[in-house]
Amino acid sequence: MGIKRPGIFFARKENVIIQHTIKREVRTKGIGLHSGRECSIAFSPAIPDTGVVFRRNGVEMKALFKNVTETILSTNLASNGVKIRTIEHLLASLGGLGIHNIIIDVKGPELPIMDGSAGEFVSLLLKAEPVSQSKPQPYIKILKPVLLSEGGSYVMALPSKKGYSISCRLKYNHPVIREEKMSLKINKRTFVNELATARTFGFLKDVNSMRARGLARGGSLENAIVIGDDRVLNKEGLRFKNEFVRHKMLDIIGDMALLGYPIEGHIIANESGHRLNIDFLKHLDKARDAWEIVATKPQREIPGKYFHLTQEVAA
Repeated sequence: MGIKRPGIFFARKENVIIQHTIKREVRTKGIGLHSGRECSIAFSPAIPDTGVVFRRNGVEMKALFKNVTETILSTNLASNGVKIRTIEHLLASLGGLGIHNIIIDVKGPELPIMDGSAGEFVSLLLKAEPVSQSKPQPYIKILKPVLLSEGGSYVMALPSKKGYSISCRLKYNHPVIREEKMSLKINKRTFVNELATARTFGFLKDVNSMRARGLARGGSLENAIVIGDDRVLNKEGLRFKNEFVRHKMLDIIGDMALLGYPIEGHIIANESGHRLNIDFLKHLDKARDAWEIVATKPQREIPGKYFHLTQEVAA
């Protein structure tokens, strides 16, 4: 794995995370955002300690930052000459729902973009029925601050005694997007209700140049927020007043999932993107004294409905 294990220890007073997979196979298909081609994916259960594994053309690749090959407007994996593009929304869905072990078979060059958010992936995974595997899931505990900056952009991890949280800020010099900030403790409920349905976005003025580079060829008003000179062009408008920063947070969750472990810590991101997020994971990997991997003794889970679907996800 990308993060090297300096030693796993058991502690009595740490959080307990139980590994989960899905109960049954499910599948879906749709258009790839960048390729414009029809793509399909199938989710299958996996045994404990498998992690998130993608399969395409007979090649398996784990969802780990060491396997990331490109980060231009998406996060992409590659192994043995096989690539899979645009994985971040699905990884955010798995991380947000606490699904740790799963096999994802991919047909096509990338994952389908669906409606541009993680909402449809969340709905599909819930239909597959996440199930406990009664085995503790190790997690990364941040012990001291770690920072990676580039110009005015940066990503930072801070210690936290309250689980996993993210603070995000974005800023554009545009009439529609000025500055947006948001902080949120990340758990199943907040992910589903606050972040999952926030859509990816782009500017109309950039469409031709992106397509000339082989990007956004499948993009449309059906799977992205398109921003014109002075307004959002989607007839339905925004799902949230601050949908842009919410989607950035969704992307961060997906990129941070490439650690291969859940996080106990506070991630702060200022005007970051996929490249800086992945570079931060590489930087964190080298900061061996700033984190530790914690494994906890299993405990009986109390069943219950801990969140509800928003209307957009449930539809």
